[in-house]
Amino acid sequence: MNNGWNRIIYKCWSPIYDHFFNTGLFLKARKEIFKDISLEKGSKVLIVGVGTGADIPFFLDRGYDITAIDYSADMLKVAKEKFPDSSVTFNEMDAQKMDFPDDSFDFIVASLILSVVPNPEESLNEIIRVLKNNGTFLIFDKFASKNKKITLKQILLRPVVKLLGTDIGLDFYDVHKIIENQYKLIQDKNVMMNGMYRKIIGVKVLKR
Repeated sequence: MNNGWNRIIYKCWSPIYDHFFNTGLFLKARKEIFKDISLEKGSKVLIVGVGTGADIPFFLDRGYDITAIDYSADMLKVAKEKFPDSSVTFNEMDAQKMDFPDDSFDFIVASLILSVVPNPEESLNEIIRVLKNNGTFLIFDKFASKNKKITLKQILLRPVVKLLGTDIGLDFYDVHKIIENQYKLIQDKNVMMNGMYRKIIGVKVLKR
C-alpha cells in the first residue's frame, strides 16, 4: 500500500463506504467501544482517519473541541457533507505526518487506520507525539490474533486484500514497539469477528 494508491482506492470507496463499515456489526461495534467515553468539557479530541465520519456522532454536542483528519479528500468530503453545521474542524492530512505541535490533544481516536496506512509505525508514533502527557488514545482496528499464528489462508490473501486498501495481517504488538516506552496499555479487547477487530486503549506516560 502507498498513499497514491490509497487516494485512488478510497475515492472509489467513498460513495459506498458507509454501507459496509457503518452498519450492522460495525455500527454495533462502534456503539460498544464508545459508550463509556466521558471527557471533560473543552477536551481536545482528534479523530485520525475520520473517513466518512462514522465516529463523529459519538463525540458531538458534548462540549469537546473536535478535529478530524483524513488523507482522502473524497472521504473527507463525505464527512463534511454529513456534518455541515457541526463545530468539527476538518483537515486533509496524512496520519503519518501530522501538522500539529507536540502534546496537542487530550484524546485521540484511530478507527480502521493503522491497517490502512503504508507505515502504521509512523502513524502510531505521530499519535503519541501529538497526544498530551496523560492523554488517552483509542484504537479500533483489525489485527492478527494475539494468541494464534497468521494462517496460510491469511498469508495468501494478505497481498490481495492490500490492493483493496487494508492489511489483514498487522500485529499490533509489532507496531507498538516504536512507542512501547511512551505509553501504558489500559485495554486490549476483542470486539468482533473472533478477535480480528480489537479495541485498544493506551495512556501516554510522562517521559523520564
